Amino acid sequence: MGTFTVLGPTELGELADAFDLGAVQQSRTIAAGTINSNFDVVTERGRYFLRINEGKAEVDVAWESRLVAALAEAGVVTPPPLLARDGRPYAPLLGPGVTKWVSVFPWRDGEHLAANAITPELASTFGAALGELHRATLKLPAAWRRGSIYDHDHLITRFERFERVPDPQLAHAVRVLSDELAVTTGAMHIRRRATHAIIHGDLFRDNVLWQGDRITAILDFEQASGGSIAYDIAVCINDWCWTGKPEIELAHALIEGYQRVRPLTLSDRDALPYEIRAAAARFTITRITDVYLARVRNPDKDFRAFLARCEAWRGPSLGQLTSSL
Repeated sequence: MGTFTVLGPTELGELADAFDLGAVQQSRTIAAGTINSNFDVVTERGRYFLRINEGKAEVDVAWESRLVAALAEAGVVTPPPLLARDGRPYAPLLGPGVTKWVSVFPWRDGEHLAANAITPELASTFGAALGELHRATLKLPAAWRRGSIYDHDHLITRFERFERVPDPQLAHAVRVLSDELAVTTGAMHIRRRATHAIIHGDLFRDNVLWQGDRITAILDFEQASGGSIAYDIAVCINDWCWTGKPEIELAHALIEGYQRVRPLTLSDRDALPYEIRAAAARFTITRITDVYLARVRNPDKDFRAFLARCEAWRGPSLGQLTSSL
């Protein structure tokens, strides 16, 4: 985690002017980004979250901005991007040989919940918010759906890159992942029948802000794409309902809250067990390729934490979770 682009007073002033924020009074970097550079900026007109979209083309920033604005308008608890003076919901940060695109959002107060702080009541509240998100994305044009950078074929390609790496630390992971990818490949006809829409794809606890028992913001839609709603729920279960072991009561509460807003279809229910395993495999694979093999020091993204999920879902826990659907 860190800041990849440093903003001095001149750059901050230029960006504040581009978004008509008024004079900058104070700013601080937010060392919480693994991809982008983030800043807390206070101006004479208010407090803002400023994000430098590192390594992204303008078309990608525009896509995400349009999506978030539409979701906010539909009532999803997410801060909409501010419009720059030129009418776009982002502005350029010019640099030597490269242009980076900057997004600005109204500041939302709140905190992230730790894994051991999740109660059934909070899980149910979050599930309802996820249901509201999906209900909103189902109303968006199908033409808005872009492909996921983490689709099944891509994950298989990543897996094949390290499948034969002579590393004893990976040997067990390779055996488990080989089995999991075979299961999710074999169930592809079931997975395809689930409801599809635009999904968040990465709605971990660190992408949701809370004040007490109330959600104040759902954040970070940069991995959003077209995809299976059952898969989006599965990603959440793997993070929100895990404390070193599956928390079945929390998963039941999350799904119950979700279904108060949007009942799962029979096809969604059929797909969910496979998507829970697919999501656990995805994050194991990406943490092997992006962290472990890349020699990135980030203990919060140790692949073994998600490998443990893969192994847990091979036992009775998955049946316990889905038996009441």
